[in-house]
Amino acid sequence: MEPFMEETYAARVPVYAFVNQKGGCGKTTTAVHLAGALAARGERVLLVDLDPQAHATMGLGCSPDRPTVTDVLLGDALLSEAVAPAPGGITLLPSEPRLAEFEEISGRLIHPERRLARALDEAYSAGVRFDHVLLDCSPRADGVLCANALYASSHTLLIVETGAFALQGAIQALKVLDEVAENQGRAPALRVVGTMFDRRTRFARELLVALHARFGEALFDTVIRTSVRLREAPALGLPVQELDPKCRAAADFAALAEEIMALETPGRTLSPSERTDLKEYELRPPSPERAPSASPAGRPSAQPS
Repeated sequence: MEPFMEETYAARVPVYAFVNQKGGCGKTTTAVHLAGALAARGERVLLVDLDPQAHATMGLGCSPDRPTVTDVLLGDALLSEAVAPAPGGITLLPSEPRLAEFEEISGRLIHPERRLARALDEAYSAGVRFDHVLLDCSPRADGVLCANALYASSHTLLIVETGAFALQGAIQALKVLDEVAENQGRAPALRVVGTMFDRRTRFARELLVALHARFGEALFDTVIRTSVRLREAPALGLPVQELDPKCRAAADFAALAEEIMALETPGRTLSPSERTDLKEYELRPPSPERAPSASPAGRPSAQPS
């Protein structure tokens, strides 16, 4: 597939698309609180809400009183006119239910999947700069909104909850991502994040082993554990780093942010104190009769960038 053209935003700044083919996997939670963790490190972070349900926007307590991502995609507003400050030092490009109309309108547009990439490029040329851009996609991985995210991104972050049918759902999402990549003639680097992990359950531990067997080094070492704070944070409109910076959820996302930074810095390795080792979770090889299937998907074993 073709490499990213030099003038694209993703060639200059890491852009991450958070995807899955189903809701309830912790995708928006991961996008919001990873943005908070990176911002807590002093990084300039743009979080783009590409979901018509606007969960990231609501989860940060924002009510759009200016143009939104819909206006940006339709060419009615510049990205710089639509972004807004959000709690935790995050910059947000908010969403709204009207974004669903873009799916219908896109059929009348030329290259509608390139709209977000073009808006980011224009912002960069105008001097609007970020260290990281995080794109929270809708659960529909085969729609034009997700296609916009993939076209604009340097990395795809596949979010997989450690629950029943999770691995099968991830493999289905990979097939959809392959199709989108084939249509676009390019594919962002794939990484995988395990979420909603409850170490008390044998099934969750075995599934984490299965995910590691399936995705190898593409799977981040950090796994996001279940947490009461992660359920409370969106109700209060705060990233967890603002709600309780000493809680275990904040620690999980700080560790994931460390891995993201290492990913962006060739040659950098994590120190033992920074690295979340799989051994911490006392993992054992999955029992044949209980382990989820790890049958091959259309995509070869993913490799990190």
